[in-house]
Amino acid sequence: MQTAIRADSLTRKFGKFTAVDGVSFEIPYGSIFGFLGSNGAGKSTTIRMLCGILQPTAGSAWVAGFDVTRDPEKIKESIGYVSQRFSLYGDLSVEENLRFYGSIYLLTGERLEKRIREVYELTGLGPWKDRLAGHLSGGWKQRLAIANGFLHDPKILFLDEPTAGIDPLSRRDLWEVLYELAARGVALFVTTHYMEEAERCAQIAFISRGKILKIGAPAQLKAQIPGKVLEVQCEPLLKASKIFRGLPGLINMTVYGTALHLNVESPETAMPALMEAARENALRINAVKPVGAGLEDVFAALAREENRETD
Repeated sequence: MQTAIRADSLTRKFGKFTAVDGVSFEIPYGSIFGFLGSNGAGKSTTIRMLCGILQPTAGSAWVAGFDVTRDPEKIKESIGYVSQRFSLYGDLSVEENLRFYGSIYLLTGERLEKRIREVYELTGLGPWKDRLAGHLSGGWKQRLAIANGFLHDPKILFLDEPTAGIDPLSRRDLWEVLYELAARGVALFVTTHYMEEAERCAQIAFISRGKILKIGAPAQLKAQIPGKVLEVQCEPLLKASKIFRGLPGLINMTVYGTALHLNVESPETAMPALMEAARENALRINAVKPVGAGLEDVFAALAREENRETD
């Protein structure tokens, strides 16, 4: 498949601080690329370089065939961008926002009317076209943001934490819109810290302290987790999480909702030690079962490995 975005050792420094440190990846058209990391990991700085807003200190990148250093203005014409913050005009209606952004993109006449009809069909915003944008719910505001970012029909769309602060149902519906865009051949670069969203991406990259720790398809990354994972339903959870850190053969541990995921070298060795620790410390074990590794387990393992290297 044709490449939409390519980064080679892309780096950005602010004085002595390295915000993005030699990141490399390639994203084809028609795919969703998830960029995961905590706040301050380098996600937004990477996006700003790829959008032609911020010049890299070193390395190179191409977006829609244009060099981010030499052709930033051409890149801006070729991409769409959706911010994590609602950046539209709350005192304008949905359609007034679309028409305003259409004028920025130099869309006029029948071309503008056609694109407005198409983004209404894509996002389902048609019934709300006369409602003030400021009166929309969080999920519908983000649909409007996507509609504006996609109004000029770009083939690459950057979305910076697009589902932050919206409810799970709206988040799911928003992802249906993203799937439809990918099916139309659009390349989507999505930053998120929701692991369940990362599962929906064709490829994901974990970034921490400006460096990519691991990159690949979700299933591929989960298959690389060493040992086995036990899901332990127990009470009290916080006390158990502290006690189980001393289990023999424990590789890592992650809190998964109301359960613990114990990444262990051998379940046969870990189980007796786990039950003994529970008895000695008055913990109630409700259930223990082997499960497949999740992306939370992958992220925890990567963070543990990174901390070990920096100690």
